[in-house]
Amino acid sequence: MRLSDALRLTPAPRLSFSGAGGKTTALFRLGREYLELNAHSPAHAQTVLLAATTHMAAEHLSMADWHIVTSGDATVVPPPGGWPTGLLIFTGPLGRDSRTTGLTAAQMDQLFVLSEEAQFPLLVEADGSRQRPLKAPVSHEPAIPAWIDSGVVVAGLSGLGRPLTAQWVHRPERFSELAGIPVGESVSAQALAQVLCHPSGGLQGIPEAARRVVILNQADNAELQAAALKMAPELLQAYQAVVVASLAFSEAAGIHAVHEPTAGVILAGGAASRLGQPKQTLPWLGHALVWHAARTALHAGLAPVVVVTGYAADLVQAALAGLQVELVHNPNWAAGQSTSVITGLRHLPAQVSSAVFLLADQPRVPAELVRSLVETHTRTCAAIVAPLIQGQRANPVLFDRRTFPDLLSLEGDVGGRALFSRYPVSWLPWNDASALLDVDTLEDYQTLCGIAATKGEI
Repeated sequence: MRLSDALRLTPAPRLSFSGAGGKTTALFRLGREYLELNAHSPAHAQTVLLAATTHMAAEHLSMADWHIVTSGDATVVPPPGGWPTGLLIFTGPLGRDSRTTGLTAAQMDQLFVLSEEAQFPLLVEADGSRQRPLKAPVSHEPAIPAWIDSGVVVAGLSGLGRPLTAQWVHRPERFSELAGIPVGESVSAQALAQVLCHPSGGLQGIPEAARRVVILNQADNAELQAAALKMAPELLQAYQAVVVASLAFSEAAGIHAVHEPTAGVILAGGAASRLGQPKQTLPWLGHALVWHAARTALHAGLAPVVVVTGYAADLVQAALAGLQVELVHNPNWAAGQSTSVITGLRHLPAQVSSAVFLLADQPRVPAELVRSLVETHTRTCAAIVAPLIQGQRANPVLFDRRTFPDLLSLEGDVGGRALFSRYPVSWLPWNDASALLDVDTLEDYQTLCGIAATKGEI
């Protein structure tokens, strides 16, 4: 998986990197990715602009193809002869400490205007960390321009379990204040998450309208990747995405996981014409069938869980009383399943990255299956993730948000499977065939109850 895919970037992003533990590596890696992606695309630029609003070590400048020094209050202008191809990095002059100064706010605004005119990606390194894996900012940093559309905060997981000292943390006293732990104490995953989520910590300086992403870098072994997984739920309260990665060039290099909010959409609006009564509210194990689907979605950690009603909406609502779900009515339910898919999608918040669609008439789908779909998507960012049971494609199905425009264009009595021929599907093998059972007829319902009796569930 490419870093640009993990960050869900546009062809010409305006992005800032702040934090510690791999900012510069991420900056240049992302710049190189854009050059590779655009190498054979005449529609996109072959030039990527990089800039620093803070000090940058001289040895890092060689990673760019061109270094343009803008000193004092000089205006930022294109190079003589026009823009060359490759990575162009703009900084202030090199000082005696072998570090460049950063561009001023006015110069950054000038560079932004130039990037807009040419539609070049513009990537900004916005603070320093003295090459420590962790840091805490002070009041004057990071220097993030107001026009960025994505603010990426980097933290190096090699600092976990290390003492909170200057050897491992840039500004340990400030980190101590934000994390609520004394200087010298071991840095825990909980302490790091607290600093990253603090308005005066990781979030400081990121414009309110910008997409916020945290990269947990240096996840070079299973233990550190497990620590990142443990941190993800708390971080997702403050960030739109948590990327777990090893960005340095090594055998462990790569994007290991991308954690983002995944919603659940339960389609519960059909008329059940073959059954002759509302199957969504048929009793099973003490509750309506739709209640079991909703509980599965909730237990799997999907949020929000949206239940789309249509036929017998009042009965469905009553059956779900007490559950933390959002009900949305589809008045056009009789026009086919596509209208319920569209109704559910339109109700999802903008930060949702994917959605699992569940059917109200499949109560034996376990929460473990839903969690496995989400975990597969976390590792792959696949467009569609679907179960494969005994060689059959099955439900529920996860759809990445890049498929949402096509889902919103569906018509008639079709669902998301209409997209299986348009996108590559990541198949999840699943061994429990009982998840295949849906209730379309009275015989299906009797079979469902018979299985429960056999297993001693009734």
